[in-house]
Amino acid sequence: MFTRGYLFSGFALLVGAALYSQPPSAAERKERFRKMSAAAEAKGLADAFKGISAGGSVEAGLFPVRSSGVSTEPVRRAADSFLTALTAEQRVKTMFAVEDPEWRKWMNQHFYVRQGVGFDEMSEAQREAAFGLLRAALSAKGLKLTRDIMKLNYTLGELNSNDFEQYGEWLYYMTVMGKPSKTEPWGFQLDGHHCIINYFVLGDQVVMTPLFVGSEPVTATEGRFKGISILQQEQAKGLDMLRSLTEAQRAKAVLSASKTGNNNIGEAFKDNVVLDYAGVAAKEMTEGQRNRLLDLIEMYVSNMDDGHAKVKMTEVRGHIGRTHFAWIGGSDDDSVYYYRIHSPVILIEFDHQAPAGLRHLAKDPKAPQRQHVHVVVRTPNGNDYGKDLLRQHYQKHPHS
Repeated sequence: MFTRGYLFSGFALLVGAALYSQPPSAAERKERFRKMSAAAEAKGLADAFKGISAGGSVEAGLFPVRSSGVSTEPVRRAADSFLTALTAEQRVKTMFAVEDPEWRKWMNQHFYVRQGVGFDEMSEAQREAAFGLLRAALSAKGLKLTRDIMKLNYTLGELNSNDFEQYGEWLYYMTVMGKPSKTEPWGFQLDGHHCIINYFVLGDQVVMTPLFVGSEPVTATEGRFKGISILQQEQAKGLDMLRSLTEAQRAKAVLSASKTGNNNIGEAFKDNVVLDYAGVAAKEMTEGQRNRLLDLIEMYVSNMDDGHAKVKMTEVRGHIGRTHFAWIGGSDDDSVYYYRIHSPVILIEFDHQAPAGLRHLAKDPKAPQRQHVHVVVRTPNGNDYGKDLLRQHYQKHPHS
């Protein structure tokens, strides 16, 4: 009797524990994600936009309104075609005012509740129109990177027991801010897990920041998209940049030889972060080292359309003497690391991150690894989302 009672009690406990540990229902998860998203927005948008700055003060006069000499007509036409392809209901939830806080409502995490129209609800024709807009705004390299990230998000779903409710190729959303125009400010945003593109247009000027790209995994070793791999050149050339430094330069560049966590600073809701210059300054480098640094910067800038990428690189070169290169982590072939490139007109961060969606497959779920990478590109001193250009435009052309 004791044995039977004991076994029954034990079985009841096991059943109770199993019931208690059941994963949340889709509805419960959706509500939890909604609350988490709302809390992140409330905290992240509590302060009005100022912009990333060094020392706490935004440097003025860096981004004049002027002709770039590169037409934005292809992007405008593609945006019009995309909006025309949507239903009236889809357009209502996709279009926002150009100064709407929606610009700042982006987040890398998969749980974030996003606005706009999702690729998962688009018809094939609508998807093609959305990709047409991205094709016009990005370089061939930038478009491929975007598509590869979306596909790797499907791989992440495969590696999580085919969980395509949380991870998938089409869980990305488009919003359009303002009305596509030749003269008035407007732009669009692509927002999803590991891929956020903010693209602001004023006349023929473009600002394509904040830009967030990354993945977990970075390389698909199995599954539907086996063979896709991203950010390998950015990873290798960053290490090459460090190795090109002299011992004295490296002593300034390396902030810490130990990397035990995530180091990115300028991710979601960090629009006003104060970030002082750190590392080795380009003015202390040889011409060859500066050229190597410029080549590294161009790898990131060249994700935007070729013409505007050249315009941006001219801007970057104009401030090369004030550009800094900083490093955290090791320098071996298989090391994990973080590096930062920071000037008055650009901020780039590359970071090997700890596992998130693949903790269950990691040898050490707390240690950064090469199969999870985050990259952030920002425009410091108030011009993320083209905010400084927009401010100047409204000063010259007041809107009621």
